[in-house]
Amino acid sequence: MPSFSMEVKNELAHFNESNICCLYAELSALLRMGGTFVLNMRHHLGINFSTENAAVARRVLAFTKGLCIGEINTELIVRRSRRLQKNNYYTIRVLPSKKTNNLFEKLGFIDGNGGFNMGKDGALLSKYCCKEAYLRGAFLGGGSVNRPDGGYHLEISTSNYEFFCQLDVLLGQFGFSAGKTMRKENYVLYLKESEAIISFLRMIGASQILEEFESVRNLKEVRNQVNRLVNCETANLQKTVDASLRQVKNITELLKRDSIDKLPDTLRKAARARIENPDASLSELAQILGIGKSGVNHRLRKLEAMARSLKECEK
Repeated sequence: MPSFSMEVKNELAHFNESNICCLYAELSALLRMGGTFVLNMRHHLGINFSTENAAVARRVLAFTKGLCIGEINTELIVRRSRRLQKNNYYTIRVLPSKKTNNLFEKLGFIDGNGGFNMGKDGALLSKYCCKEAYLRGAFLGGGSVNRPDGGYHLEISTSNYEFFCQLDVLLGQFGFSAGKTMRKENYVLYLKESEAIISFLRMIGASQILEEFESVRNLKEVRNQVNRLVNCETANLQKTVDASLRQVKNITELLKRDSIDKLPDTLRKAARARIENPDASLSELAQILGIGKSGVNHRLRKLEAMARSLKECEK
């Protein structure tokens, strides 16, 4: 069974992006996430992009060839992972050439002075649609999200600090307050609130998977609410039982030292009602005695006070 992250990425990898500016933005973030650059003797750049998701690999290959109109040389290498899951591992090699240099300039990897831009892609992010595409590429390349029936957690992880800062700024512009941490040598941005995760997934285009997410989330919240109510009811019941046992004990001790007939009529009735109905709540005792709940509580407290006074006098 594929992971929830895999399901989300499979949907995003089929997102129909028609704006050329957004294609550049998404591909730039994807390659920054999963790409390793190579340089040949003529100072032409190439890149090796790796992923475990076949749909993401196809998307990178299609974007790369589409933006270069098929004028670059690419290779696709598929190998078996050595990890326990034994998933296929896909590597797309874009061979160095003059055409790839032109592509990387448009993607923002090469700045105007011929230097290498580590992660500041402001030129690609002038429009909000491009910012959304950029975040979609970052998630496809290095993101993950838990199933909502577990704990809520979405994260994007990268080893590139400047790219990490760029993503943090972008998330802030969309109103997301992402947590930040380091895991081994990677910088991690994460969201923990269910509403924030839903908003993020909706923004980057995972609309179909959100139906399952929200359905499971709602079921989880109902289950948690029921558990809270049950726990609250159990706690209240325990308090009622403890109070009842204490009252019966004190009233019994009181009656051992004094005749019930010597008590005022109101207290005598309350004492008998409590002893004869040790499991009853205050509301049930109120119905038996035909008085209000506060009146029952007042009389039982008075009986307990009398019992304590007798004990103190005996001491």
